[in-house]
Amino acid sequence: MTFGRDEHQWIPESDLEDMSLDTLAVRAGQIRTAQLEHSDAIFPTSSFVYGSAAQAAARFGGDEPGNIYSRFTNPTVQAFEGRIAAMEGGEKAVATASGMAAILSTCMALLQAGDHVVCSRGVFGTTNVLFQKYMARFGVETTFVSLTNMDEWQASVRPETRMLFLETPSNPLCEVADMAALSALAKASDALLVVDNCFCTPVLQRPLELGADLVIHSATKYLDGQGRCVGGVVVGPARYLDEIYGFIRSAGPTMSPFNAWVFQKGLETLPIRMRAHCDNALELAQWLEQQPEVARVYYAGLPSHPQHDLAKRQQSGFGGIVSFELAGGREPAWCFIDATRMISITANLGDVKTTITHPATTTHGRLSPEDKDKAGITEGLIRLSVGIEAIDDLKTDLQRGFQALQDETH
Repeated sequence: MTFGRDEHQWIPESDLEDMSLDTLAVRAGQIRTAQLEHSDAIFPTSSFVYGSAAQAAARFGGDEPGNIYSRFTNPTVQAFEGRIAAMEGGEKAVATASGMAAILSTCMALLQAGDHVVCSRGVFGTTNVLFQKYMARFGVETTFVSLTNMDEWQASVRPETRMLFLETPSNPLCEVADMAALSALAKASDALLVVDNCFCTPVLQRPLELGADLVIHSATKYLDGQGRCVGGVVVGPARYLDEIYGFIRSAGPTMSPFNAWVFQKGLETLPIRMRAHCDNALELAQWLEQQPEVARVYYAGLPSHPQHDLAKRQQSGFGGIVSFELAGGREPAWCFIDATRMISITANLGDVKTTITHPATTTHGRLSPEDKDKAGITEGLIRLSVGIEAIDDLKTDLQRGFQALQDETH
């Protein structure tokens, strides 16, 4: 039996260059075994065998390519890495056990004692803690600045600054950074620009094309999209990724083959899901702006958002995260959340199911009151991760929250 092409191999890189992102999400990084399976294979093994002692020595010595141990490499993990790298337009990707493991591994591999980091305040609460508390123990100092204030970024850069770190859009206020301006600052300062692209994914934003050096994802969020697994990934040039891979190989925060398989399958529907998230989020944001109980809505798709025009320039969509402010602090915010019946009360985001949380006591609960104030995390703030349910059903459920507030005032 003969075949017209080598069906066991990955699609050639030359072919990938001509494919759209929608096709890359389905086809990039695919490899078939001798069984010629159509779905992506999964390799749930801790180790790999060799034909001889000499071959084992050659593999361990780096003289022959091939898998050794799944803490080092695994075909399923490599397939996921290949797909997300193609989608982000990066040379290489390295997967990790969680999104925070991706950030930690990047810092441990590329920073050293005496280095300085400038980080935006509007990052995930645990990211703030990692830099402020734990990286400080290793002699890495961090200065936190406003994501959108270039004067603060410029004033905070020092001769020892080696990294600018940010999330854009930010969590949970959806602030948007000017990545081209920050890239210019990073290059002039001999620092790396590292962008957490969790909220947008490569479907809506490609930071590497805007001048970022590295892109980080919590794959737990939109890349999976159904709340099934925890994982992370870093994408960028091989000269940086090889260092990060070296740390992961030694320290061990590797992604499991099963999780990689789930994420790879999740990527297949990522473009379709992100469009649905964007459509629902924009309509909900517009609807929330009309509610008298809402003091402010945070969503870059609204003309009222201060970085609306910037978001239109560097994003192809505005994402699925909508935050809004209720007057009166924690009590009305909790009352509103508790009155919903369909929407899931959980701090995770990026799920096809809409979720709702109170950032001040969940995602950013470990921050000091001063740090919360600087980051704009008030007691009346509520964050929605808008799913893909019917928009009228989402409005009905949120209306229960508004009704509960009205009942409390009578």
